[in-house]
Amino acid sequence: MLLHETDDPFTMFAAWMNDAIKSEPNNPDAMCLATVDATGCPSARMVLLKKFGPDGFVFFTNRDSHKGRDITDNPAAALCLYWKTLQRQIRIEGSVRLAPDQDADAYFVTRPRRSCIGAWASDQSRPLDDYAELEKRMTDYEHKFRDETPVPRPAYWVGYCVVPRLIEFWQEEANRLHRRVQFSAAPDGWQKTLLYP
Repeated sequence: MLLHETDDPFTMFAAWMNDAIKSEPNNPDAMCLATVDATGCPSARMVLLKKFGPDGFVFFTNRDSHKGRDITDNPAAALCLYWKTLQRQIRIEGSVRLAPDQDADAYFVTRPRRSCIGAWASDQSRPLDDYAELEKRMTDYEHKFRDETPVPRPAYWVGYCVVPRLIEFWQEEANRLHRRVQFSAAPDGWQKTLLYP
């Protein structure tokens, strides 16, 4: 789908994501998540987009992680998806809210068992003295949950939904005359604006 073909950013996003799934060999749902802490210091890292639609863009993580603490202090974020093969990028800016617990529960049970146990074993973003310590924690939690299927979701493992106020689509073109279309949230829907490259 070309940039001029729709006035709905979510229709455009779905079409581009579908193209990425077909063309990108690894993690077409990978996106850079940028947050800001209570002092105004920014931080960025890659996460996986697990759900999207008119309500927003959802990823899952440990609420006590660096990004989780940032979001608690400053519930706003920016996302960037970039597909090198397609020469496309999507930027998203908006507020952040917790996704419903049932969404986190539903996704958690689809993860591989050891990934679920890893969510218990990892004290995410905290200092680790030695990798053997993490391996021991994995063994301990494997023993703890040996009779439980599925592995229960830790209360701190949650979903976050980035509710967009801005979505920008970028398509690389020759001579750096890239095509850029920005959608801004408005009271009656979305305002579409072409941008200079």
